[in-house]
Amino acid sequence: MPYYHPIKKITDCEERNRVIEKLLVLRRQLDREIPQKTATETLLLATWNIREFGDNRSLESLYYIAEIISRFNLVAIQEVSANLKGLEAVMHLLGHNWDYIVTDSTDGTAGGGERTAFVYDTNKIFFRKVAGEIVLPPNKLIQGELQFARTPFCVAFQAGWFKFHLATVHIYYGKSSGVDPRRVAEIEAIAKFLTQRGKKEDTSYILLGDFNIPKCGDQTMLALERNGFSIPDCIKEHPSDLGRTKHYDQIAFNLKLEKNMTVFSEKEQKAGAFNFTESVYTPEDVKAYQKYFDPKYTEGKTEEEIKKYFLSKWRTFQMSDHLPLWVELKVDFSDAYLKKLKA
Repeated sequence: MPYYHPIKKITDCEERNRVIEKLLVLRRQLDREIPQKTATETLLLATWNIREFGDNRSLESLYYIAEIISRFNLVAIQEVSANLKGLEAVMHLLGHNWDYIVTDSTDGTAGGGERTAFVYDTNKIFFRKVAGEIVLPPNKLIQGELQFARTPFCVAFQAGWFKFHLATVHIYYGKSSGVDPRRVAEIEAIAKFLTQRGKKEDTSYILLGDFNIPKCGDQTMLALERNGFSIPDCIKEHPSDLGRTKHYDQIAFNLKLEKNMTVFSEKEQKAGAFNFTESVYTPEDVKAYQKYFDPKYTEGKTEEEIKKYFLSKWRTFQMSDHLPLWVELKVDFSDAYLKKLKA
């Protein structure tokens, strides 16, 4: 659980009480929706695009972000800014048993100066000393001439018996939510590249992040699935935007395991997109936060216009315009291994 002591330093009594009450509500929602962590049996893996995550959030929001992250064992984060103060503040709240690995920032207009990061609980996750950004060789360039707009980041981890490489992406968006050719080409390129590498090295890969996939079954998702990766149905069921209509974020698998070792079972494991707006920064909270708004968004505006600004803009820069997408994986193969030895 996060380190709550700094809440005492919030001098505004109204704000301090609000943070405490909202954390209690958020914790109850997390208890209901996210499986309990286990010592050895399971891994709770998540991906979360935290919108322009830099030194631009209140302590209140950082607490909500830390509370959510703390319920998982390993979280891939996209849109981390070059300024790492926000991420470092969340790490401080998470406590000494949490660590992170982060990329350099991506230059250029397409990359937006972003970093990607893995945040993980060292009590459960072991970093296997391999990490790197994926750069395509000349014969595999996107559309014959391009590297990724934002370089994918791949790290080797282990949880229990399960050794895997985890690659996170923030795929090129383009100008519209339709099927952009470069977006499809980027997804196809990373899926093919990791599938070929996994086959060559006999390594399990999990590919996750913001793929900017508008809907299941379109060309962007097919580019992922027809090139060696599979997505469990219970992940596909959960849109990850605040409007709950887009499937931007995904968690896909290309695993090299023995037949008697199952990481994910539709019947046994769970998945979801955690909708934090049911507990924090809800539509009913607009009045409580209006004093923090830039006056240009409130002066001369109707209540409906102010509420729209709060819901579609202000709160997305305090939390995000994406929901964290998560999956529960089985990582204890002790029984399977013993049965193999007996056979």
